[in-house]
Amino acid sequence: MERKQVFSVCGMCSVRCPIAVDVEDGSVASVFGNPHAAGLKGALCARGAAGPALLYDDERPQTPLIRTGKRGEGKWRVASWDEALDYVADKLKDIKAKHGPEALLWSDRGGPYMDLSKAFVRGFGSPNYCNHDTSCARNVQHASLSIFGCGRKELVYDLKNARHVVLQTRNILEGINVKEVNDLLDARDAGCKLTVIDIRANVPGAKADNFFLIRPGTDYAFNLAVINVIVKEKLYNRKFVKEWVKDFDILKEFIEPYTPEFAEKETGATAESIREFVRQFAKAAPSVVWHPGWMVARYGDSFHVCRTAYIINSLMGAIGAKGGLPLSCKAGDVGRKGLKQLTELFPKPEKKRVDGAGWAEGRTHFDAGPGLVNLAYEAIASGKPYPILAYIAHRHDPLMAFPDPAAVKKLWEKLELFVAITFTWSDTAWNADVVLPMSTYLERESIIASKGGLKPQFFLRQRAMQPRFDTKADWEIIAGLAKRLGMEPLAVDRPEELWAKQLEGTGVSVEDFAAKGFVELAPKPTYKPVSFKTASGKIELLADKLDKVQLPSLPPYVSPAKAPKDQFRITFGRCGLHTQGHTVNNPLLFALMPENVLWLNKARAKDLGIEHMDMVEVSSSRGEGGQLRAYVTEFIHPEAVFMVHGFGHTLPVESRAKGRGVSDNDLMPGGMDNWDKAGGGICMQEHFVKVRRIEAQPE
Repeated sequence: MERKQVFSVCGMCSVRCPIAVDVEDGSVASVFGNPHAAGLKGALCARGAAGPALLYDDERPQTPLIRTGKRGEGKWRVASWDEALDYVADKLKDIKAKHGPEALLWSDRGGPYMDLSKAFVRGFGSPNYCNHDTSCARNVQHASLSIFGCGRKELVYDLKNARHVVLQTRNILEGINVKEVNDLLDARDAGCKLTVIDIRANVPGAKADNFFLIRPGTDYAFNLAVINVIVKEKLYNRKFVKEWVKDFDILKEFIEPYTPEFAEKETGATAESIREFVRQFAKAAPSVVWHPGWMVARYGDSFHVCRTAYIINSLMGAIGAKGGLPLSCKAGDVGRKGLKQLTELFPKPEKKRVDGAGWAEGRTHFDAGPGLVNLAYEAIASGKPYPILAYIAHRHDPLMAFPDPAAVKKLWEKLELFVAITFTWSDTAWNADVVLPMSTYLERESIIASKGGLKPQFFLRQRAMQPRFDTKADWEIIAGLAKRLGMEPLAVDRPEELWAKQLEGTGVSVEDFAAKGFVELAPKPTYKPVSFKTASGKIELLADKLDKVQLPSLPPYVSPAKAPKDQFRITFGRCGLHTQGHTVNNPLLFALMPENVLWLNKARAKDLGIEHMDMVEVSSSRGEGGQLRAYVTEFIHPEAVFMVHGFGHTLPVESRAKGRGVSDNDLMPGGMDNWDKAGGGICMQEHFVKVRRIEAQPE
């Protein structure tokens, strides 16, 4: 038996943990955490461990497909790769000739490999690369930019050395980054306190020193009261604030009315418990982390929840501090040269972004890099400021990510070409014109990626085995299109050609990755001196970019709407077993969690005659809905119901997931129209539902 071990990168969620893959006779035998990766401890989460089940699952796209019926009808013909790539390239050429290269839109889930996607889009001549982030972390990204002048990933969560961690809109123990989990648990063993603020008792809440079960939509009120106590009791780091925080006097005046007593009326948390928590938190400063959030496409003021989290960290002197939020190091910060960007192989497109991010009236404060894909969809429908007629969704399922999928599909009706590049079936792929099947992460290599942090590094995904089906790596698909479209720099035959371009001048060779799968660029962690990319060079509590679009940096708190009589606010989130919708049909993960349930407050359930695990119907204001079991508990706020996101699949090609559970985004009619004009995120938890017991209960 021939055995070998391959160092690679997990692809079961957006974290992309480093992995080691045991291969026997050309097939993957097992997958575990890369033993050389600090903080991973050789472990993976359940999703990562289920990677081989994805690999050996026959219910995934196996060959290129071209649509023969109506979109979404599920009628396809099998095509060869040459035929499928020719078809897509010819359509793109025709659209480009008639409408210009800017008529192409591309979206993906972002991440460390997006340089290749961006390079393709730029090489075609379009400015319209987007990621998924308006349904995820766009609010926190824009919050960081508005205060520090840099993006959220330019700050590190130094959890291992923290003395107090606050989790608010961040469920670390279920939306799992394995290193972060291990670092937090190690910190807890060393005495670090944990505080959780949520509308339900999630897994971190069950392990917390302080748990605040607050009314949904009142996080901003809670945070303003925290700032009030910090300022009134002079618990802030005076030296840091004096040296680095601009507009502090304006903040002091603004938070005057937002006392803990005010917050008690809004959130339900007692004024005394808030004060005691803040004092406890301040004692641990500056080694504190108030997490600004991960998936923050929630409420109309979620952007300001993120901003106030950053403000609290700043007042504590945690920015730049060990055990706080130190600044991330890149290659240049440790005397090395970073990877050459593939996007630099092509000139910048002439046209401005179709979504207006960074340039249009009222949108100049938005990050133009990945833009706002929901606004690009509006441009498809309106044709303004110019037509979008071709759309490539790469590892992205907008119909699962965004509210009101029927409305999203309607926005796409004018597309002349819709392509899905995917390794699993999804509603988005089912509605495409062409499906280009990507090999699973265990069957493909990727471009070299870089990772900032206290010890920056380059890392490499290697192919562990050859594809089981007629699928290709993402670089192969892009290279195949590039050859047909005349993009010479990307028209490669081997991944090594791309790697050589990236590594040029870095002093690192491909051979250097053999020992660990990654190359560290510094021998030890580096804590950079603080500096900020704002106009003043300081932390700016009032953002000029917001002021220019007539949006307040410190808006007055507005109490969230109460649910209509006998209704609930719909909330959703993650669990430790599934990633969005793409793991629900995974044989191993499905066996562990085949469907979601509806968390329902015990007292409210009694009023409705619902008992634990009864089958219930949940329906939106427009009448759509589905059936699932009620998880009756005291540990959810009475105004809310909660479900794990990603269920409610309907595709006949997913025999396990089909018809199991309910999709939360089906319960959000009109949701695409409700987005935060300050932060850019969709407001996905501003919807209400009805719940009723189904009288005829299954045996």
